Amino acid sequence: MSSVLPEDAERALLVGRLWDPVTAGPRPVLVDGDTLVDLFGYAATLSELLNEDASGALLEQARASDAQRWDLAGVVSTTPDDDGLPHLLAPVDLQAVKACGVTFVDSMIERVIEERCAGDSTLAEQMRAQVLEALGGTLAGVRPGSPEAARVKEVLVREGFWSQYLEVGIGPDPEVFTKGPVLSAVGTGARIGIPSFSSWNNPEPELVLVVDNRGRIRGCTLGNDVNLRDVEGRSALLLGMAKDNNGSTAIGPFVRLFNGSYTLDDARQETIQLTVRGSDGYILSGTNSVQRLSRPFEELVGAAYGSHHQYPDGFVLFTGTLFAPNEDRDTPGMGFTHKGGDVVEIGSARLGTLTNMVAPTEDLEPWRFGIGSQLQYILAHSRANTPAGRAGAR
Repeated sequence: MSSVLPEDAERALLVGRLWDPVTAGPRPVLVDGDTLVDLFGYAATLSELLNEDASGALLEQARASDAQRWDLAGVVSTTPDDDGLPHLLAPVDLQAVKACGVTFVDSMIERVIEERCAGDSTLAEQMRAQVLEALGGTLAGVRPGSPEAARVKEVLVREGFWSQYLEVGIGPDPEVFTKGPVLSAVGTGARIGIPSFSSWNNPEPELVLVVDNRGRIRGCTLGNDVNLRDVEGRSALLLGMAKDNNGSTAIGPFVRLFNGSYTLDDARQETIQLTVRGSDGYILSGTNSVQRLSRPFEELVGAAYGSHHQYPDGFVLFTGTLFAPNEDRDTPGMGFTHKGGDVVEIGSARLGTLTNMVAPTEDLEPWRFGIGSQLQYILAHSRANTPAGRAGAR
């Protein structure tokens, strides 16, 4: 259980979602010591809670109330495949699930150089020297859309290296796409899926911003933007096929809301650790340093939300990853790809650890609990589960 929670859990304001087998549906919950407090009587969804200006006061009321509680350790130890026991769900519900790509300029340019030079070190050094000269001696800290970025583009276009990925990486507009449908994300402990049509794929450890319906960043969590490299590599127009499949979006374990112990500036400094452990003894480790993002959070959020687009229920935004595994797992020159049974851990000292096991997508339980099910559940249970309703029942 300790790895699920942040190291400073006693100071953290953590909310999430739990599957309640008694009512056969999802309940928003607050972490309170070694228990999870039922928030359903105060906000039927996390979306509703986070769109409320007085959410902090509601959480304190719930903490002091006689609301239902679950043992945190018991819930964490339960597999999400068993709806007969309480277990954690993804800590988002009605929010749209959005994602940004190509948000780390330095690694992006290196990948382009390596791919285009096809291992020719002489050509690579020549190209790298030209890019470094355009940047004044460094790849780090290039501001997308800046005059420096425009000079990089000139060099790359002249050398025949320009691509749509570089356009969103250092051009004026970031890439923002819909990662998955509302309520499709899975939480910690759940299985994530790799479709049978993919033979080259990888995890993407990311910081996920949680944004309310007015575009305010209220907190953050961890995410795995499972990626099918072979599919997207065939064509950028296959992004939906590469990114949106059952079990392809994992978020959790909890949302850490901003307060005096953890702020947006703390989130900017996050270091996210990735570990993949195969059933064959294979181990892969990596790091995503959020502070190396090429665009500030506000710019990424502004590309998704504004006068051009609103989200009445709020949204979550994957912010991209610096990590791209290229070490060989089996065959030399073939790089990394997942195998069934891989355990993927994405962790941060201040956000806890999101853990999932890889399985064939076709073997996962079909996704059945959608928006209609959520609305039916709320209608069926909201009156009975408000503080007034419980008092009347007594």
